[in-house]
Amino acid sequence: MHFSPEIEERLAQLQEKYEAMGQDMVSYLDGLLYADFLTYWDYIHLDTLLSLQNPKTPFPDEEIFIMYHQITELYFKLVLHECQQITTVSPLTADFFATRLRRINKYFEALTHSFDIMIDGMDKEQFLKFRMSLLPASGFQSGQYRMIEIHATDFINLVAKDKRDELKDSPIEEQFDYIYWKFGATELSTGKKTLTLKQFEKKYAKTFIELGKASANHNFHALYNQLKNAGESSVELEDELKQLDINVNVNWPLVHYKSAVRYLNREPEEIKATGGTNWQKYLPPRFQKRIFYPALWTDQEINEWGKGWVEKILKSGKA
Repeated sequence: MHFSPEIEERLAQLQEKYEAMGQDMVSYLDGLLYADFLTYWDYIHLDTLLSLQNPKTPFPDEEIFIMYHQITELYFKLVLHECQQITTVSPLTADFFATRLRRINKYFEALTHSFDIMIDGMDKEQFLKFRMSLLPASGFQSGQYRMIEIHATDFINLVAKDKRDELKDSPIEEQFDYIYWKFGATELSTGKKTLTLKQFEKKYAKTFIELGKASANHNFHALYNQLKNAGESSVELEDELKQLDINVNVNWPLVHYKSAVRYLNREPEEIKATGGTNWQKYLPPRFQKRIFYPALWTDQEINEWGKGWVEKILKSGKA
Protein backbone atom coordinates (compact mmCIF):
# COMPACT_ATOMS: atom_id res chain seq x y z
CA MET A 1 0.00 0.00 0.00
CA HIS A 2 1.30 3.40 -0.95
CA PHE A 3 0.46 6.49 1.11
CA SER A 4 -0.20 9.86 -0.45
CA PRO A 5 2.40 12.60 0.18
CA GLU A 6 -0.06 14.33 2.53
CA ILE A 7 -0.44 11.22 4.72
CA GLU A 8 3.32 10.58 4.72
CA GLU A 9 3.90 14.19 5.80
CA ARG A 10 1.38 13.87 8.65
CA LEU A 11 2.89 10.58 9.82
CA ALA A 12 6.34 12.15 9.89
CA GLN A 13 5.01 15.08 11.90
CA LEU A 14 3.28 12.72 14.34
CA GLN A 15 6.46 10.65 14.70
CA GLU A 16 8.41 13.81 15.50
CA LYS A 17 5.77 14.96 17.99
CA TYR A 18 5.63 11.70 19.94
CA GLU A 19 9.41 11.19 19.91
CA ALA A 20 9.85 14.66 21.42
CA MET A 21 7.55 13.58 24.25
CA GLY A 22 9.20 10.19 24.69
CA GLN A 23 6.05 8.44 23.53
CA ASP A 24 5.47 5.50 21.20
CA MET A 25 3.49 6.66 18.18
CA VAL A 26 2.35 3.12 17.33
CA SER A 27 0.55 2.83 20.67
CA TYR A 28 -1.34 6.04 19.93
CA LEU A 29 -2.24 4.78 16.47
CA ASP A 30 -3.59 1.60 18.07
CA GLY A 31 -5.77 3.75 20.31
CA LEU A 32 -7.05 5.63 17.27
CA LEU A 33 -7.71 2.36 15.44
CA TYR A 34 -9.95 0.97 18.18
CA ALA A 35 -11.64 4.20 19.23
CA ASP A 36 -15.28 4.77 18.29
CA PHE A 37 -16.23 7.65 16.03
CA LEU A 38 -17.25 10.76 17.97
CA THR A 39 -20.94 11.68 18.00
CA TYR A 40 -22.52 15.08 18.51
CA TRP A 41 -24.47 13.99 21.58
CA ASP A 42 -21.41 12.51 23.26
CA TYR A 43 -19.21 15.51 22.45
CA ILE A 44 -21.53 18.05 24.12
CA HIS A 45 -22.79 15.58 26.77
CA LEU A 46 -26.32 16.15 25.54
CA ASP A 47 -28.04 13.54 27.72
CA THR A 48 -26.42 14.99 30.84
CA LEU A 49 -27.29 18.54 29.78
CA LEU A 50 -30.95 17.67 29.23
CA SER A 51 -31.15 15.94 32.60
CA LEU A 52 -30.20 19.05 34.60
CA GLN A 53 -33.69 20.55 34.78
CA ASN A 54 -35.32 19.45 38.01
CA PRO A 55 -38.40 21.50 38.91
CA LYS A 56 -39.44 21.70 42.56
CA THR A 57 -43.16 22.00 41.80
CA PRO A 58 -45.67 20.50 39.32
CA PHE A 59 -46.14 23.83 37.48
CA PRO A 60 -44.99 23.36 33.85
CA ASP A 61 -43.56 26.86 33.43
CA GLU A 62 -41.02 26.33 36.21
CA GLU A 63 -38.97 24.34 33.70
CA ILE A 64 -38.80 27.43 31.47
CA PHE A 65 -37.54 29.43 34.43
CA ILE A 66 -34.82 26.88 35.20
CA MET A 67 -33.61 26.50 31.61
CA TYR A 68 -33.41 30.21 30.97
CA HIS A 69 -31.24 30.74 34.04
CA GLN A 70 -29.00 27.83 33.03
CA ILE A 71 -28.63 29.36 29.57
CA THR A 72 -27.78 32.68 31.21
CA GLU A 73 -25.01 31.11 33.29
CA LEU A 74 -23.56 29.46 30.16
CA TYR A 75 -23.43 32.88 28.49
CA PHE A 76 -21.74 34.27 31.58
CA LYS A 77 -19.16 31.50 31.28
CA LEU A 78 -18.55 32.58 27.69
CA VAL A 79 -18.06 36.16 28.90
CA LEU A 80 -15.58 35.05 31.57
CA HIS A 81 -13.74 33.04 28.90
CA GLU A 82 -13.23 36.29 26.98
CA CYS A 83 -12.27 38.11 30.19
CA GLN A 84 -9.55 35.53 30.76
CA GLN A 85 -8.18 36.06 27.26
CA ILE A 86 -8.13 39.85 27.59
CA THR A 87 -6.46 39.89 30.99
CA THR A 88 -3.77 37.29 30.26
CA VAL A 89 -2.67 37.89 26.66
CA SER A 90 0.73 39.50 26.21
CA PRO A 91 1.16 41.89 24.65
CA LEU A 92 -2.40 43.23 24.71
CA THR A 93 -3.33 45.28 21.66
CA ALA A 94 -6.27 47.61 21.16
CA ASP A 95 -7.49 45.43 18.28
CA PHE A 96 -7.41 42.22 20.34
CA PHE A 97 -9.13 44.01 23.24
CA ALA A 98 -11.88 45.47 21.04
CA THR A 99 -12.49 42.16 19.26
CA ARG A 100 -13.01 40.27 22.53
CA LEU A 101 -15.18 43.08 23.93
CA ARG A 102 -17.33 42.85 20.81
CA ARG A 103 -17.89 39.17 21.56
CA ILE A 104 -18.85 39.99 25.16
CA ASN A 105 -21.27 42.66 24.00
CA LYS A 106 -22.90 40.22 21.61
CA TYR A 107 -23.35 37.72 24.45
CA PHE A 108 -25.06 40.33 26.62
CA GLU A 109 -27.20 41.58 23.75
CA ALA A 110 -28.36 38.02 23.05
CA LEU A 111 -29.24 37.59 26.72
CA THR A 112 -31.07 40.91 26.94
CA HIS A 113 -33.09 40.28 23.78
CA SER A 114 -33.94 36.74 24.80
CA PHE A 115 -35.12 37.74 28.26
CA ASP A 116 -38.48 38.68 26.76
CA ILE A 117 -38.92 35.02 25.89
CA MET A 118 -38.96 34.17 29.57
CA ILE A 119 -40.97 37.25 30.54
CA ASP A 120 -43.67 36.57 27.95
CA GLY A 121 -43.28 32.80 28.06
CA MET A 122 -44.33 32.15 31.67
CA ASP A 123 -47.80 32.22 33.08
CA LYS A 124 -47.87 34.88 35.80
CA GLU A 125 -50.04 32.92 38.20
CA GLN A 126 -47.84 29.85 37.84
CA PHE A 127 -44.75 31.94 38.52
CA LEU A 128 -46.20 33.56 41.63
CA LYS A 129 -46.90 30.07 42.98
CA PHE A 130 -43.77 28.09 42.09
CA ARG A 131 -41.48 30.99 43.09
CA MET A 132 -42.39 30.34 46.73
CA SER A 133 -40.67 26.94 46.53
CA LEU A 134 -37.40 28.63 45.54
CA LEU A 135 -36.88 30.61 48.76
CA PRO A 136 -34.35 31.97 49.55
CA ALA A 137 -32.56 31.33 46.23
CA SER A 138 -32.37 34.26 43.85
CA GLY A 139 -30.76 35.19 40.54
CA PHE A 140 -29.04 37.80 42.69
CA GLN A 141 -26.72 34.94 43.71
CA SER A 142 -25.00 34.62 40.33
CA GLY A 143 -21.33 34.51 41.26
CA GLN A 144 -20.26 34.55 37.60
CA TYR A 145 -22.05 37.85 37.01
CA ARG A 146 -20.22 39.48 39.95
CA MET A 147 -16.91 38.18 38.58
CA ILE A 148 -17.69 39.80 35.22
CA GLU A 149 -18.25 43.12 36.98
CA ILE A 150 -14.94 42.83 38.82
CA HIS A 151 -13.11 42.08 35.57
CA ALA A 152 -14.80 45.05 33.88
CA THR A 153 -13.73 47.93 36.09
CA ASP A 154 -11.81 49.26 39.08
CA PHE A 155 -13.31 47.80 42.25
CA ILE A 156 -14.17 51.25 43.61
CA ASN A 157 -16.66 51.71 40.76
CA LEU A 158 -18.69 48.82 42.22
CA VAL A 159 -18.96 50.48 45.63
CA ALA A 160 -22.26 52.15 46.58
CA LYS A 161 -22.17 55.62 45.03
CA ASP A 162 -22.39 57.52 48.33
CA LYS A 163 -19.26 55.71 49.60
CA ARG A 164 -16.99 55.92 46.56
CA ASP A 165 -15.20 59.16 47.44
CA GLU A 166 -14.71 58.09 51.05
CA LEU A 167 -13.31 54.63 50.17
CA LYS A 168 -11.37 55.35 46.97
CA ASP A 169 -8.00 54.77 48.68
CA SER A 170 -9.17 51.98 51.00
CA PRO A 171 -8.19 48.29 50.72
CA ILE A 172 -10.39 45.97 48.67
CA GLU A 173 -11.67 44.32 51.87
CA GLU A 174 -13.15 47.62 53.08
CA GLN A 175 -14.56 48.49 49.68
CA PHE A 176 -16.19 45.06 49.52
CA ASP A 177 -18.15 45.84 52.70
CA TYR A 178 -19.92 48.56 50.72
CA ILE A 179 -20.20 46.92 47.30
CA TYR A 180 -23.42 48.11 45.69
CA TRP A 181 -25.29 44.80 45.46
CA LYS A 182 -25.25 44.19 49.22
CA PHE A 183 -27.71 47.05 49.60
CA GLY A 184 -30.07 45.35 47.17
CA ALA A 185 -30.28 42.27 49.40
CA THR A 186 -31.46 43.75 52.64
CA GLU A 187 -34.82 43.10 54.22
CA LEU A 188 -37.23 45.81 53.22
CA SER A 189 -38.70 46.13 56.71
CA THR A 190 -35.59 45.92 58.93
CA GLY A 191 -32.62 46.76 56.72
CA LYS A 192 -30.86 43.58 57.87
CA LYS A 193 -29.03 41.20 55.55
CA THR A 194 -31.31 38.65 53.94
CA LEU A 195 -30.52 34.95 54.11
CA THR A 196 -29.95 35.22 50.37
CA LEU A 197 -27.09 37.66 50.97
CA LYS A 198 -25.65 35.68 53.87
CA GLN A 199 -25.52 32.52 51.73
CA PHE A 200 -23.96 34.44 48.86
CA GLU A 201 -21.25 36.02 50.97
CA LYS A 202 -20.40 32.73 52.65
CA LYS A 203 -19.81 31.04 49.29
CA TYR A 204 -18.19 33.83 47.26
CA ALA A 205 -16.85 36.68 49.45
CA LYS A 206 -13.28 35.37 49.55
CA THR A 207 -13.32 34.67 45.80
CA PHE A 208 -14.56 38.18 44.98
CA ILE A 209 -12.00 39.88 47.22
CA GLU A 210 -9.13 37.82 45.80
CA LEU A 211 -10.28 38.52 42.23
CA GLY A 212 -10.56 42.23 43.04
CA LYS A 213 -6.97 42.28 44.25
CA ALA A 214 -5.69 40.24 41.32
CA SER A 215 -7.54 42.50 38.87
CA ALA A 216 -6.33 45.80 40.30
CA ASN A 217 -3.96 46.33 37.36
CA HIS A 218 -5.61 43.95 34.91
CA ASN A 219 -9.31 44.86 34.86
CA PHE A 220 -10.68 46.35 31.63
CA HIS A 221 -10.57 49.92 32.95
CA ALA A 222 -6.93 49.60 34.04
CA LEU A 223 -5.92 47.91 30.78
CA TYR A 224 -7.64 50.60 28.73
CA ASN A 225 -5.79 53.33 30.63
CA GLN A 226 -2.49 51.52 30.09
CA LEU A 227 -3.09 51.37 26.33
CA LYS A 228 -4.26 54.98 26.26
CA ASN A 229 -1.19 56.21 28.16
CA ALA A 230 0.98 54.30 25.70
CA GLY A 231 -0.81 55.95 22.77
CA GLU A 232 -2.23 52.61 21.63
CA SER A 233 -5.96 53.01 22.28
CA SER A 234 -8.56 53.35 19.53
CA VAL A 235 -12.01 54.78 18.92
CA GLU A 236 -13.26 51.25 18.28
CA LEU A 237 -12.03 50.10 21.70
CA GLU A 238 -13.66 53.05 23.45
CA ASP A 239 -16.93 52.41 21.62
CA GLU A 240 -16.94 48.76 22.73
CA LEU A 241 -16.19 49.75 26.33
CA LYS A 242 -19.08 52.22 26.29
CA GLN A 243 -21.38 49.58 24.81
CA LEU A 244 -20.35 47.17 27.56
CA ASP A 245 -21.21 49.85 30.11
CA ILE A 246 -24.68 50.22 28.60
CA ASN A 247 -25.24 46.48 28.21
CA VAL A 248 -24.26 45.56 31.78
CA ASN A 249 -25.26 48.63 33.76
CA VAL A 250 -28.39 49.79 31.93
CA ASN A 251 -29.94 47.23 29.59
CA TRP A 252 -29.37 44.10 31.69
CA PRO A 253 -30.73 45.48 34.99
CA LEU A 254 -33.61 47.15 33.20
CA VAL A 255 -34.81 43.99 31.50
CA HIS A 256 -34.86 42.45 35.00
CA TYR A 257 -36.75 45.50 36.21
CA LYS A 258 -39.28 44.98 33.46
CA SER A 259 -39.72 41.38 34.60
CA ALA A 260 -40.11 42.44 38.23
CA VAL A 261 -42.70 45.03 37.30
CA ARG A 262 -44.68 42.45 35.37
CA TYR A 263 -44.59 39.72 38.00
CA LEU A 264 -44.12 41.55 41.29
CA ASN A 265 -45.78 44.92 40.83
CA ARG A 266 -49.23 44.76 42.39
CA GLU A 267 -51.25 47.66 43.71
CA PRO A 268 -51.26 48.93 46.37
CA GLU A 269 -48.08 47.12 47.51
CA GLU A 270 -45.33 45.40 45.54
CA ILE A 271 -44.63 41.70 46.05
CA LYS A 272 -41.24 40.90 47.51
CA ALA A 273 -38.64 39.15 45.34
CA THR A 274 -37.82 35.52 46.21
CA GLY A 275 -34.65 36.46 48.06
CA GLY A 276 -36.23 39.48 49.71
CA THR A 277 -34.12 41.73 47.50
CA ASN A 278 -35.11 45.37 47.27
CA TRP A 279 -35.64 45.29 43.52
CA GLN A 280 -37.30 48.72 43.37
CA LYS A 281 -34.05 50.43 44.44
CA TYR A 282 -31.55 47.77 43.41
CA LEU A 283 -32.38 47.42 39.68
CA PRO A 284 -32.97 50.94 38.28
CA PRO A 285 -29.66 52.37 36.89
CA ARG A 286 -30.62 55.94 37.82
CA PHE A 287 -30.45 55.00 41.50
CA GLN A 288 -27.18 53.08 41.39
CA LYS A 289 -25.27 55.27 38.91
CA ARG A 290 -23.00 52.29 38.40
CA ILE A 291 -20.65 53.18 35.55
CA PHE A 292 -17.57 51.18 34.59
CA TYR A 293 -15.84 53.88 32.51
CA PRO A 294 -16.91 57.32 33.77
CA ALA A 295 -14.16 59.14 31.84
CA LEU A 296 -15.71 57.99 28.56
CA TRP A 297 -19.02 59.73 29.28
CA THR A 298 -19.97 63.40 29.44
CA ASP A 299 -21.22 64.95 32.68
CA GLN A 300 -24.70 65.18 31.18
CA GLU A 301 -24.70 61.52 30.18
CA ILE A 302 -23.64 60.55 33.70
CA ASN A 303 -26.27 62.78 35.29
CA GLU A 304 -28.97 61.26 33.08
CA TRP A 305 -27.72 57.67 33.44
CA GLY A 306 -30.73 55.43 32.89
CA LYS A 307 -33.14 58.37 32.97
CA GLY A 308 -36.29 57.73 30.95
CA TRP A 309 -35.66 54.00 30.49
CA VAL A 310 -37.22 53.11 33.84
CA GLU A 311 -40.38 55.12 33.25
CA LYS A 312 -40.75 53.61 29.77
CA ILE A 313 -40.39 50.05 31.02
CA LEU A 314 -42.61 50.64 34.04
CA LYS A 315 -45.33 51.99 31.76
CA SER A 316 -45.03 49.07 29.34
CA GLY A 317 -45.02 46.61 32.22
CA LYS A 318 -48.29 47.95 33.60
CA ALA A 319 -49.92 48.03 30.21
